Amino acid sequence: MLTPLACLRASPLSTIHIAAGRAVAKSAFKGSVSFSATTAMAKSKFEYVRYFERDDTCLRNCYIVVRLDGRNFHRFAEQHNFVKPNDERALGLMMRSAHSVMEELEDIAIAYGQSDEYSFIFKRSSNWFKRRASKLMTHVASQFSSAYVFYWKDYFGEQQKLLYPPSFDGRVVLYPSNRNLRDYLSWRQADCHVNNLYNTVFWNLVQKGGLTTSEAEEKLKGTVAADKNEILFSEFNINYNNEPPIYKKGTVLIWDKVNETTTKHIKLPHEEHEKEVTVTRTRNIITAHHCDIIGNEFWEEHPNILEDDGC
Repeated sequence: MLTPLACLRASPLSTIHIAAGRAVAKSAFKGSVSFSATTAMAKSKFEYVRYFERDDTCLRNCYIVVRLDGRNFHRFAEQHNFVKPNDERALGLMMRSAHSVMEELEDIAIAYGQSDEYSFIFKRSSNWFKRRASKLMTHVASQFSSAYVFYWKDYFGEQQKLLYPPSFDGRVVLYPSNRNLRDYLSWRQADCHVNNLYNTVFWNLVQKGGLTTSEAEEKLKGTVAADKNEILFSEFNINYNNEPPIYKKGTVLIWDKVNETTTKHIKLPHEEHEKEVTVTRTRNIITAHHCDIIGNEFWEEHPNILEDDGC
């Protein structure tokens, strides 16, 4: 059996290209290389290496979810003095970075973020980057990371300098139905609630209760949500229900249609003076929501996010 290289060497076409390359090299010394000859050089005997690339085209009629997670963000948060249990600056910066990704990739129907993670959901009908998973993931990750650095000062100012570049790892998952996608988003929001409740109690025990981190961890071992709520209320007079929704629910970014009204001054033909005209136009903008997405209300209010399951 011939190897790819042997096949290439046995190919008459490759012989022609190699001969053309030699002809071009020879003519180059004479100072006259034609455009057509240069084009012939684009082919070479080394092209066979392309066949080692793996096809990573995402299955059709599936939502493409690209999820990013901050790499070693526990250490990153410590070294950049993030407020615990929640830092509004950090959450705002994450949201702005996700906003930047959606601005670049308009086929993202919805994004959901909490803590140091964000999920971007591409439409089932999307054909961005020919649905290649590697292209989608790397573009989302690089855009998000660069935006995080670019907008850092807008949220942390000069007082907290960026000490080293943050990084985010990513994965691609496909979901074939609306139910699957909603369950995925419900899972991430439930995770947000569980983690935030624990962190809220934990850091109140440490910061206000005087416990060490080990003592706080031991006290919370084996507790359920009702126990944690009781600790917050009885020991720190905190009603968890009154905590900001962004902490408990995370952030949902979607496209919304809005009407914008502007006033223009135009000069009509055969008239001396300009006339004031009101112009209304509809455009899509990215809006942020901190609400429940596990129930049906959100999806009923925004029916255009999900595509028909019969596509």
